[in-house]
Amino acid sequence: MGQLIALAHESAIDIGGMPILVRTDSADFARMLENRYGSFVNPTGPRPVFELEIELAPSGISNPDQDVEVRRESNRWIMERGDFRAEWDTERRKGWVRQKPNPYSIDCVLRILHSLILAEEGGFLVHAASAIKNDRAFLFAGVSGAGKTTISRLAPSNVAVLTDEISYVRPGLRGYDAFGTPFAGELASIGANLRTSLAAVYLLVQGSENKIEPVSETEALQAFLRSVLFFAHDRELVEKVFESACEFVSRVPVHRLTFLPDARVWELIA
Repeated sequence: MGQLIALAHESAIDIGGMPILVRTDSADFARMLENRYGSFVNPTGPRPVFELEIELAPSGISNPDQDVEVRRESNRWIMERGDFRAEWDTERRKGWVRQKPNPYSIDCVLRILHSLILAEEGGFLVHAASAIKNDRAFLFAGVSGAGKTTISRLAPSNVAVLTDEISYVRPGLRGYDAFGTPFAGELASIGANLRTSLAAVYLLVQGSENKIEPVSETEALQAFLRSVLFFAHDRELVEKVFESACEFVSRVPVHRLTFLPDARVWELIA
């Protein structure tokens, strides 16, 4: 791992109730983090669960389109893509990132780290939109183009959009809780930094009418697994994610939601 040194600027990025302390020696990069993560930067919140130190590399790192590689080496996770290399020591709860000075690299690192932490506790990052209506959270999953951003954009004023891109789900006191995330899709705006109990998952299909239909537990599991974001090729953890997904669909209602691009679809969601 890169040598951890004292750095001048700190930002506590709190996503999913899992604050991560990010340190850098660049004031510009620190300001970029605060602008990028907005209300998810919480310097006075709970103690960070772990720390990351960022080394900026203006040259020598490129190609963010390269496939990400995540592997475990003893008590460390190694994460690499064309635009960054990162390591996380699970025992010391400290990490190091060498990356380009842009928000896309740190975004990817944070998603990977959260996916690893959530996998250990039965939670998920899900390629899905999510929102809160009447103090209950709902997830909207589907293939690319199924309508995650559309249904988020159609949300009425009494609905709080948690994200139109990547949803955050953790086991809670009564089932599962959904959290807002700063990971935005086509809406290009971060979600509401809120948390509440998850009531249901809707599998999105755009069609000629608004309707909700039941799905079998097998279909629900297959669709949910396709939406779970997980980057590591680690057999033990992959098995744990599968077991957690089976538990999830056995406890959370999953329906198929066929909808028109019309705000009236939100009248069905309850």
